Amino acid sequence: MSIGNFNLFDLLINAIDILLVTFVIYKLIMVIKGTKAVQLLKGIFVVLIVTLISDKFHLQTLNWMMEQVLIWGVVAFVIIFQPELRRALEQLGRGGFFSRSGHQEEDEQEKMVEAIVKATDYMAKRRIGALISVERETGLADYIETGIPLNANISSELLINIFIPNTPLHDGAVILQKNSVAAAACYLPLSESPFISKELGTRHRAALGISEVTDSLTVIVSEETGSISLTKNGELHRDLKLDKFRELIGAELLSEVKAKQTSSGRWNWRGKANG
Repeated sequence: MSIGNFNLFDLLINAIDILLVTFVIYKLIMVIKGTKAVQLLKGIFVVLIVTLISDKFHLQTLNWMMEQVLIWGVVAFVIIFQPELRRALEQLGRGGFFSRSGHQEEDEQEKMVEAIVKATDYMAKRRIGALISVERETGLADYIETGIPLNANISSELLINIFIPNTPLHDGAVILQKNSVAAAACYLPLSESPFISKELGTRHRAALGISEVTDSLTVIVSEETGSISLTKNGELHRDLKLDKFRELIGAELLSEVKAKQTSSGRWNWRGKANG
């Protein structure tokens, strides 16, 4: 059976080929998302556009320069982004590059939620100040670079130890990225909202600030009162009881489906002038 100059088998092979290439490109984008490599991709697109324009208008010197940039850029890419490439190859070796079961992902999210809740409960009871930000769709690489890299497995014990007073890493935020503790002692942008209560300190302002520019979920434990707060999308919910805190953070992090079903109701908080 043929259509024009192509038979059905050729069309099927071409379709599979296109789908596989699309899937590989998508996976590569997911690997580099939130890293410095994203900025490099933007630069590559600019170089390609300039190359096409210079070729169309016969700008010989500029075209030659852009070709050299592309040729040597491949070598520079391998050298500069060796950590990202290594991570991609490690995922490929573990079989996690092309697929990861929903059960595995959900188990990892459950462990992260449980670690956060357990650590938050411990620190709140002892009035240990803490600031924990969880990366979601918007990458937090710029803020991770301001802290001390850890790249450690998430555990409640590790989170608690980081925020113990007078330890080297306790001052600043911990950022969780892809089910790991990416960095500690990170600097987050402070909110400049005029509606924040004067009684709120730097941790709450930083948590609000990061939630205004990213979709991250940020947990705050007050050093003065031991109260638990949570920020998302520029909104602050204060003085959460542990059960309510577990419910909210679980609804947001345990699964994409649950989040879409429950976020509209659970996160419909009224902004107040006193923060």
